[in-house]
Amino acid sequence: MQRVPFRPTEPQRRTVRAMSGFGIPQADIATLLEIDGKTLRKHFRAELERGSIEATAKVAQSLFNLATSGNVAAAIFWMKARAGWREKHEVMIAPYRPLEELTDEELERLVQEERVKQQALEGMAEEP
Repeated sequence: MQRVPFRPTEPQRRTVRAMSGFGIPQADIATLLEIDGKTLRKHFRAELERGSIEATAKVAQSLFNLATSGNVAAAIFWMKARAGWREKHEVMIAPYRPLEELTDEELERLVQEERVKQQALEGMAEEP
């Protein structure tokens, strides 16, 4: 008996495109359509690719609209993700000097002081 060739329908194409855009794994999409993964990729290649691209574009458009309408969190995220912005963390030691400006002797003294503090804390934690 000869197998009937698979013929995708328009509703199936819309479903695959939407599910791909939502990030649903291809194996799950194939299961829903009751077809093999190879068949899915063979007959729905364009929908799998376009669905993901269209969803990313739509989210990017929404984020852009939020960022340009005054949403500070969206603007910060956009600048970090798209413009390479990053937060700068600088450690300052009293009397408020960057670590890079301390001498080796000053750094060694600070490390020793912190070790003594840590040992004292550990000793307090062990006491009943």
